[in-house]
Amino acid sequence: MLIGYARVSTIDQHLEPQLDALSAAGVDGERIYTDKAMGAHADRPGLASALKALREGDTLVVVKLDRLARSVKHLIELGETIQGKSAALRVLDAGIDTGTPVGRLTFHIVGALAEFELALISERTQAGLRAARERGRRGGRKRKLEGAPLKLAQALWADLSIPITDIAGQLKVSRRTLFRELGPRPVPKPKTE
Repeated sequence: MLIGYARVSTIDQHLEPQLDALSAAGVDGERIYTDKAMGAHADRPGLASALKALREGDTLVVVKLDRLARSVKHLIELGETIQGKSAALRVLDAGIDTGTPVGRLTFHIVGALAEFELALISERTQAGLRAARERGRRGGRKRKLEGAPLKLAQALWADLSIPITDIAGQLKVSRRTLFRELGPRPVPKPKTE
């Protein structure tokens, strides 16, 4: 039995092209499960239902690998889950069918290549960050308080008669930003008589 799975990432995308491709591949419309969710989100009830419906000898059919898995690790886990049910995976655009020895080999090669590509991207990113730090550039979000706004914040911060919420409102930053940028507020000295 063929079981289909289709997913779109955004509200703007439409499932129809994937549904048409699955139907053209022989998947009964009653056996197509769908999700509208970002790939990074683990909660995909349509995929869970499709996997639950898989029985020995069945084939899960998807149009593209990226519609199925969130990452290479997730792809390999799904492949093992499908194989553990004595079922197969067919990826229409890649011509992969894990029901055959060549298809299983292709699936593992594609997974290994994707994992290798992710490792290379990570390595290049780290090298770029190191080079930027060596040139004196620091990463992360731009500071909200710099220059004149920082000097104003420091002056207002030192005046203990001004409430923190008023300072934050005037500078259009959060209280948390004030504490992060300015540290603890000075404690007023007790009056001696």
